[in-house]
Amino acid sequence: MASSSSSTTTLTTGAVQAQGTPATVLPLQRGIVKMVLSGCAIIVRGQPRGGPPPERQINLSNIRAFTLARRAALNQPDTKDTSDEPWAWQAREFLRKKLIGKEVCFTVENKTPQGREYGLVYLGKDTTGENIAESLVSEGLAVVRREGNRGNNPDQIRLCDLEDQAKSAKKGTWSEGAGTHTIRDIKYTIENPRNFVDSLHQKPVNAIIEHVRDGSIVRALLLPDYYLVTVMLSGIKCPTFKREQDGTETPEPFAAEAKFFTESRLLQRDVQIILESCPNQIILGTILHPNGNITELLLKEGFARCVDWSMAVYSQGADKLRAAERSAKERRVRIWKDYVAPTANLDQKDKQFVAKVMQIVNADAIVVKLNSGDHRTIHLSSIRPPRIEGDANQEKNRDKDKRFRPLYDIPYMFEAREFLRKKLIGKKVNVSVDYIRAATAASDTGSTPAFPERTCATVTIGGINIAEALVSKGLATVIRYRQDDDQRSSHYDELLAAEARAIKNGKGLHSKKEVPIHRVADISGETQKAKQFLPFLQRAGRSEAVVEYVFSGSRLKLYMPKETCLITFLLAGIECPRGSRNTAGVIQEAEPFSDEACLFTKELVLQREVEVEVESMDKAGNFIGWLHIDGVNLSVALVEHGLSKVHFTAERSSYYKTLLSAEESAQQKKEKIWANYEESPQEEVVQVTEEKERIVNYKPVLITEITDELHFYVQDVETGSQLEKLMETMRSEIAAHPPVEGSYAPRRGDYCIAKFADGEWYRARVEKVESPSKVHVFYIDYGNREVVSSVRLAQLPPSFSVGSLPAQAKEYAFAFIQVPQDEDARADVVDNVVRDIQNTQCLLNVEYLGASCSFVTLQFSDSKDDVGLGLIKEGMVMVDVRKEKHLQKVVTEYLNAQEAAKAARLNLWRYGDFRADDADEFGFSR
Repeated sequence: MASSSSSTTTLTTGAVQAQGTPATVLPLQRGIVKMVLSGCAIIVRGQPRGGPPPERQINLSNIRAFTLARRAALNQPDTKDTSDEPWAWQAREFLRKKLIGKEVCFTVENKTPQGREYGLVYLGKDTTGENIAESLVSEGLAVVRREGNRGNNPDQIRLCDLEDQAKSAKKGTWSEGAGTHTIRDIKYTIENPRNFVDSLHQKPVNAIIEHVRDGSIVRALLLPDYYLVTVMLSGIKCPTFKREQDGTETPEPFAAEAKFFTESRLLQRDVQIILESCPNQIILGTILHPNGNITELLLKEGFARCVDWSMAVYSQGADKLRAAERSAKERRVRIWKDYVAPTANLDQKDKQFVAKVMQIVNADAIVVKLNSGDHRTIHLSSIRPPRIEGDANQEKNRDKDKRFRPLYDIPYMFEAREFLRKKLIGKKVNVSVDYIRAATAASDTGSTPAFPERTCATVTIGGINIAEALVSKGLATVIRYRQDDDQRSSHYDELLAAEARAIKNGKGLHSKKEVPIHRVADISGETQKAKQFLPFLQRAGRSEAVVEYVFSGSRLKLYMPKETCLITFLLAGIECPRGSRNTAGVIQEAEPFSDEACLFTKELVLQREVEVEVESMDKAGNFIGWLHIDGVNLSVALVEHGLSKVHFTAERSSYYKTLLSAEESAQQKKEKIWANYEESPQEEVVQVTEEKERIVNYKPVLITEITDELHFYVQDVETGSQLEKLMETMRSEIAAHPPVEGSYAPRRGDYCIAKFADGEWYRARVEKVESPSKVHVFYIDYGNREVVSSVRLAQLPPSFSVGSLPAQAKEYAFAFIQVPQDEDARADVVDNVVRDIQNTQCLLNVEYLGASCSFVTLQFSDSKDDVGLGLIKEGMVMVDVRKEKHLQKVVTEYLNAQEAAKAARLNLWRYGDFRADDADEFGFSR
């Protein structure tokens, strides 16, 4: 569609002699046909300059066309509906197709006292063009007015001749056809407009635009059934004309210009309409013209704004509308002339940046670390985290209740926090600031709390919008805004669509199932409860935990998933600088570097998944032990960075030497707390240091069991004869003195004998007792596990205890191997290893120690081929790179094999190097 600017002007005039009246000179005027009222009346407008141009109605002289149907006026009870006269519609259509939007020239021959003007109309810029009245008469679509016919008027004589020719040819009204049709207003003829719209299935329908109410609302005639409908353009709203109490209309700013913009392009044009929805009896649709989409043009020219409630049904892509509106805003045209962008006062580097996620505050806010080292809180734009519905007083009372913990007590809050934590914590994300929400003060009644200034942004990782992923899982809802509120997400439409999908699929907050309940016991400071948990945590060895809060460099709050409890945890073996404390009203100043130590611990472990070893407990119910993250001992890390000293209690620990080494290194660097350290003079001792070399000492072992985690249990071949002798003697004794069935009451940790599926008795250890019929046992000489009934268990004879012969099954893991996280890929590896080495004799060499077992390399006894290296070559597993110098030769060999497998696209590498992409759509598919 051609663009135009709005302006006022007069119709072009000039003194020209009218055709057929040599003695009379009538002014010739020009204009553009805006509308055809009937077969003998048109509306002509001038060229726009600065606003909608003037208009005038011209009636054709000397002819009479047939009358179109009219609906009775609502304020005139005496009037009635009328129907079309025969050939009235054809006459109107004849002129519409010929004249709409075309330039014409005309002369006014007569003007009635009521102001009605009659004249001659020619198509084109002068009177040489087609005479419209003559064309109508020659087609039989109008009759000549013969009353008062002056015989000397050549115009009337020519019209009479043309009419006689049309009669002879039986054209139009002179034909035998009826020439009638019926226009049906859908408002009065269709009971359910929604069903009518749905029946069209959003397919384009041919139509004629009959009337333009304002820039975004039109009346259209649907073809070929002649249904008259009112259509509101989907996704937008133009300024309107407000009707006052006295009946007059007051236009909003740019309402008249927007109406003219639509009129000049669509009024009485042939178009196609996609009827998209019908909420509350309002038909929403999109009008397509061969020259473009009027919806997008109105937005681009600043005549309309996007509206959220109808944007969802727009079938041509809501992103196009947002882009058009954004273009108008940037150019500040028309309704956006005073527009100020929400981020107009921000520098470009503050609008878009990359940052590392340090903390998940709640389900819609994160703390990120900028490249400058500063920390900044970012709120996800346009979403609301899960909350408990209720009045303000109830929520206020809940806040006063210390037992109320939003993270665990608000449905789906924990799931939302965990979703963000697992996907974002410690990762780098792209932040695009959408708006800055100003600070708000609390209301006088206290029902509305105070909020500080908030930076709201769209956060993405791997191309995935975090807010959209959260909403799609039903873990957050989308905020609804006032129509004039531009402080919203730049991807607001995608958020609404994601919420619609979540509602449709009944996910999360929209599920009709029972809400998840998290019964988490907080035993922080509860000495008695802590005493009950202590034995379990001590026996468990390394336990999984999530760091919920960091009080100081060495004091943390942990969530234990398996035990579903919260504990306070103190790092063992170190003396960390204390922060400021308020004790009995006296504020104790913070020790030097206490804040640095706290920040170091936060950045390393806050909200990360860690492993803890609980050793003991203090009088206040705080657990003491060691914390590991990604192979790093936090106590050692703090000492190594000069933020802690080694405490004398570490002497009893296996980490004592490592702590001393880290402390010596920090002292030599004179970092942090060791800045003023002076090394005490020592006698010079000449030491000869030898670089550690890899120890190669392969010993024969028998592989007895392989676990799903690719750990394996082995028996030492050298002690195999002792085990066989013990088993033979034990079974002979049991056969001579069979145990009484059901007499043994198993307890966790007990050593016993268990009857295996082959009917033989083996030494075992009780790992868990669910019920008398479900006892979990571990066969200590073979490494396999089984769930058995207590009747298949008996007391282990003392002569065959682990004191006489230690448990023969020893657990190991493959060195330099990283097992796939994908369950299917891991299962393939385990099946491969089971097929190759289970119940076979191999050669084993210990390479380095781990937390729960040693890491080794295995060789086949006959070929001496490395089993782990073979898995790497086949692309079944990845290399776990070790940094010890004495292992670099083996690591290099493994890495070279991995590159070869990757180049050949074997197994894990069949789709290339997948390790760079860790976003994986967050389980969300578009």
